[in-house]
Amino acid sequence: MRVDLFNFHLPPERIAARPASPRDSARLLHVSESGFGDHIVRDLPARLLPGDVLVLNDTRVLPARLRGTRGAARIEVTLHRMVADGVWDAFARPAKRLKAGQEIVFAGDFSAQVVAREGPEVRLEFSLQGAALRAALEHHGAMPLPPYIPRENGADARDKADYQTIHAAHDGAVAAPTAGLHMTPALFDALKLRGVATEFITLHVGAGTFLPVRAADTADHVMHGEWGTLGAETAARINAARDKGGRVVALGSTSLRILEHAADAEGRLAPFSGDIDLFIVPGYRFKITDLLMSNFHLPCSTLFMLVSAFAGMARMQGAYAHAISSGYRFYSYGDASLLTRADTAAVAAEAAAAQRAGA
Repeated sequence: MRVDLFNFHLPPERIAARPASPRDSARLLHVSESGFGDHIVRDLPARLLPGDVLVLNDTRVLPARLRGTRGAARIEVTLHRMVADGVWDAFARPAKRLKAGQEIVFAGDFSAQVVAREGPEVRLEFSLQGAALRAALEHHGAMPLPPYIPRENGADARDKADYQTIHAAHDGAVAAPTAGLHMTPALFDALKLRGVATEFITLHVGAGTFLPVRAADTADHVMHGEWGTLGAETAARINAARDKGGRVVALGSTSLRILEHAADAEGRLAPFSGDIDLFIVPGYRFKITDLLMSNFHLPCSTLFMLVSAFAGMARMQGAYAHAISSGYRFYSYGDASLLTRADTAAVAAEAAAAQRAGA
């Protein structure tokens, strides 16, 4: 599909610089067949039904942005995918002068050797591994805030808490599963009281999620792989909830992508562990996800394509126009939407018509 079909104008003042406080006071736009409903995240339990199951991503964000030196040159790297213990792929700035064999020094006892470089990406082998590397990242690294969050000097001490979900459990992400940032203990309690089950999967979000789609057509865009896992007991409980008529609600696009990847054609989940590079555009047949809670995304991004595939292209353009005019806050620290899945055939026909109209 043509990428420009997913464009829209976003005024810069709609981009959130800090999250709502408390987290569940953020606004929530319910998008369904009947139109748009303005709520707050604290209203989420009332939007769901007893027997539904909410699936959350419990990855933990590492302070993956590092500043170092190569000789006299200053280098900034943002880790985006672990290849092996102590070996990471990263985006580097500036990358042009980096060559295999060179060393980047981050601290007296903390450095990395450039193994390879391709464009703005480098593969780094660190001088530390395992727990020692994690400790060095905690001490010397900064939270890898996306470039659209305005910070003159990068992430600050407040971001270390703000850019982490309260249910984060497994180290490995270099970007937050941002829909999960809205969760609070009180909200978990309210969901339980409502009879909504909560289940946790892990998908280590990569910095590739920030990359713009530079291709003119979605067929030419390559997704970065991200590692995820869904356990056997979790899969069994979600299957059982569906068998009883419960709906599967994905909290965030990362939860949706692992659910869809691990489900068979009939929507039955099986245990899974491995890389995921699922790219969802209109016409994709959703197998298991009934509702999706997601933040508001960038124009022409893979995430806006995903929500357009889920709820419909025209409906999402309308929803985003409503959100902009109503003062909703966008992106990682912004407000959220709760989307009801549209008919797949109708979305595919809509996409085909849009493609023909713009040809």
